[in-house]
Amino acid sequence: MSHVVEGDRDRIAALFDRHLEVGLHHGAQLAVFVDGECVIDLAGGTTGPDGRETTPTTRHLLFSCTKPYAAVALHALVDDGKIAYDDRVVDHWPGFADDGTTKAEITVRQVLSHTAGLPRGEIDDRPDLWTDWTTVVDHLEEMEPVSPPGEQPAYHALTFGWLVGELVRRVSGARIDEVAAERVFDPLGMADTGIGLREHERDDVATLVAFDEFDRCRDPGEGLGDHTVVAAPFNTEAIHRAVIPAANGIGTARDMARFYACLANGGELEGARILSEETVDEMTAVQAETESDGTLSREARFALGFWKGGTTVAPYGTLSPERVFGHAGLGSSVGWADPEADVAFSYVTNGVRDGSYEHVARVNALADAVRLALR
Repeated sequence: MSHVVEGDRDRIAALFDRHLEVGLHHGAQLAVFVDGECVIDLAGGTTGPDGRETTPTTRHLLFSCTKPYAAVALHALVDDGKIAYDDRVVDHWPGFADDGTTKAEITVRQVLSHTAGLPRGEIDDRPDLWTDWTTVVDHLEEMEPVSPPGEQPAYHALTFGWLVGELVRRVSGARIDEVAAERVFDPLGMADTGIGLREHERDDVATLVAFDEFDRCRDPGEGLGDHTVVAAPFNTEAIHRAVIPAANGIGTARDMARFYACLANGGELEGARILSEETVDEMTAVQAETESDGTLSREARFALGFWKGGTTVAPYGTLSPERVFGHAGLGSSVGWADPEADVAFSYVTNGVRDGSYEHVARVNALADAVRLALR
């Protein structure tokens, strides 16, 4: 069994603190599970420029780290036999497309693997509409594929979550935030995590801050674009209380690492099983690969709701093994699992930076430190 000795914990903590000292972000959390046990649980800095102290239970906006939570809610319904990966979306959601059209051939597998051909719509640029689920669904039903289903991998930054969310609602009869809570968060004791804030929760989410480019040796126009504009809506209570299954997960690094510890162990942790081992194996198998899809501007290996390691720019450590799976958020968070080493890792911050370079550099430094510490 792997373990981390005290001296290595100190070195990892020093690197974590260094990121705060040099101003990469105002506050951060780092959590690592090894063999199902939490061995690192760090928090530091503040919840914003003038915020309070960041603690391990401070909740953060998780951006696209939300996608695996949404995906597992759907995978749980696959385990139940209520939906299958190769079902057509219209088999469960008739209004999604007209019979006989190309769009009607889109499958659940293609939605989960970012090959549905619906990577971006007009709704993506309308945060004023994201709080209205019916309006979002209407937009999805009006969209037409920009490429034949299953042929072109292209990251579905926001449409992924809405497509998965509506499928979950059609199959289960409940909203995806409710299904995720029932099938994922509550069984695993992830008390500080949800897709959006639950009704009884106060809005105490850490403030996102869009930082200037840190490395002036590159063109700041690459990658995210204007990260200040991108981050702004996610500091509003309206967005915190919405259900945006691709982007507005709210939670902690400790909870996220616990989630990945469960998946690293085949879908079970401390007696709580959220998925069968067979489903975990299928959902973490590579479905599509691309060198650059115009959205990520980098290599990607897509599984069913997760990114796989093994690329030169994966945010799971330098030259991460192909077996690793997880997801990163908009320059602010990352979580992953290594099932062979039985390691789960999560790093969450409130500092938004360029996702294709600066974010990967800082998270990989910590991931490498953790890997080197394993005994």
